[in-house]
Amino acid sequence: MKRVVSISLGSSTRDHKAEQEFGGQLISIERIGTDGDKEKAINIIRSLDGSVDAFGLGGTDLYIYAGKKRYTFRESAKIAAAARVTPVVDGSGIKNTLERQVVTYLKQQGYTFEGQKVLVVCAVDRFGLAEALAGAGAETIYGDLLYGLGLPFPVRSLDTLAAIARLVAPVITKLPIRMFYPTGESQNQIQPRYEKYFYDADVIAGDFHFIRRYMPDKLTGKLIITNTVTREDVNLLRERGVSTLVTTTPAIAGRTFGTNIMEAVLVALGGGRQLSPEEYSSMLNEIQICPQIRKLS
Repeated sequence: MKRVVSISLGSSTRDHKAEQEFGGQLISIERIGTDGDKEKAINIIRSLDGSVDAFGLGGTDLYIYAGKKRYTFRESAKIAAAARVTPVVDGSGIKNTLERQVVTYLKQQGYTFEGQKVLVVCAVDRFGLAEALAGAGAETIYGDLLYGLGLPFPVRSLDTLAAIARLVAPVITKLPIRMFYPTGESQNQIQPRYEKYFYDADVIAGDFHFIRRYMPDKLTGKLIITNTVTREDVNLLRERGVSTLVTTTPAIAGRTFGTNIMEAVLVALGGGRQLSPEEYSSMLNEIQICPQIRKLS
């Protein structure tokens, strides 16, 4: 049996372990949260290095994208460097393939995005999804400044976002990730911010920790496209009136894991090497990974 482990800077209350078959291969999947403790994450990776088939890096990004430019978080790179033998992935390798495909899949199921108001809470983290939604004709707002930096400026085009990223990303990628992304216990706290953009949107898309952290009390009738949700998260969204929840990866033992784990699964199946976007796409189709659509109300 192959084994993949996600080491996350997120809350340990969200830890989970399961076994799942992919393409005829049984894989042990485990998520270990370190409650924002970077040294603990490094020590766990060192202790498991060489004994697992792939690591996922969760609760942070190793890379973010805007346009054709990729930016590396210095803090995350330090954590990933603790592994000398086992490959480490953060999910970005499949975000630009799997999450682009989710829009096409939803259109095939009868969903329309043309003219719909869409809030992507952080587009540099989900650039493939953001591009696909814009390409489908949605009226899209990107919340990178609103929710990532706390600044009252919605971004309304990907070109503008790329221009801002060229100025800001070289600075913020050198700062602690906790300054602009929910880590540790903050993942369990809800502090509504710029609720207007949640209320105005027909569709809310992107990282669930951003959505959960800043969402308002009511999300009546909304379609949410996200990932990494537990049973408790689903119940919370149902209580707030969400109409439909779409997760970009399937549920495993009652929850959806992050893209970092799904990428680690593919790397493990691929023999422990980094894969190309074309290989990721082919393997996702081969093992029949597709979005999950849940009607909540």
